[in-house]
Amino acid sequence: MLNQIHHSAREAEVSPTLVIAHGLYGSGRNWGVIARRLADRRAVVAVDMRNHGESPRAESQSYPDMAADLAEVVQSLAPPVDLLGHSMGGKAAMQLALTQPHLIRRLIVADIAPVAYTHDQTRHVHAMAGLDLTHITTRAEADAALASAVEDPALRAFFLQSLDLRTRPPHWRLNLPVLEAEMPKIVGWPDTKGRFDGPTLFLTGAESTYVRPENRETIRTLFPTARFAKIPGAGHWLHAEKPREFEETVHVFLEA
Repeated sequence: MLNQIHHSAREAEVSPTLVIAHGLYGSGRNWGVIARRLADRRAVVAVDMRNHGESPRAESQSYPDMAADLAEVVQSLAPPVDLLGHSMGGKAAMQLALTQPHLIRRLIVADIAPVAYTHDQTRHVHAMAGLDLTHITTRAEADAALASAVEDPALRAFFLQSLDLRTRPPHWRLNLPVLEAEMPKIVGWPDTKGRFDGPTLFLTGAESTYVRPENRETIRTLFPTARFAKIPGAGHWLHAEKPREFEETVHVFLEA
């Protein structure tokens, strides 16, 4: 089963559990602050997706397999749950909602659409795999070493959250070979034909291009009740760039 980080409700638990599925190269730990702030009247469970964080390693990174992982987690809780997924995690969440809708009450898809994309994230695998960790002892050293391959300091900081510095030498909490091999599936979409009639929010960054107007017909076919919202000033990493605005939007939708 996927590794889970549980956040208990601070007050009386009156709302369904919220499960959070992170995106590519992420982990449940990335969502710690947001998860704790959303755990007011509900439990929140942030998972590590397969081949990420402390979750099991596997040879596949397909969306049917990732959805099956999420289904196992949900069934161990008290379904139906509310489900939030960002990017890769958003596609896995959509896959689960379309194939096992009875497990989900409300669905939030953060900055991704149920379509195949043409971009490729393999260069980031190469950047991380190419980092010589032999003499790295601090995150600052790793950041400096990674800077030649990844210019964006925010992106480096995100990647380095998956670097385990407790071992000698440090190691990535990512199954980089499988993520590279499975990249076509990760950026693709299995053309799932199901339908989820529950409340669904497609929440995007206003400066992101991941969810385009031409995607809305496909979205509404699969998710007839879909609503759309944008967070001003945010891009694809909307939850990291505008966390308080993200939390507020999620909270309002879940409590509607």
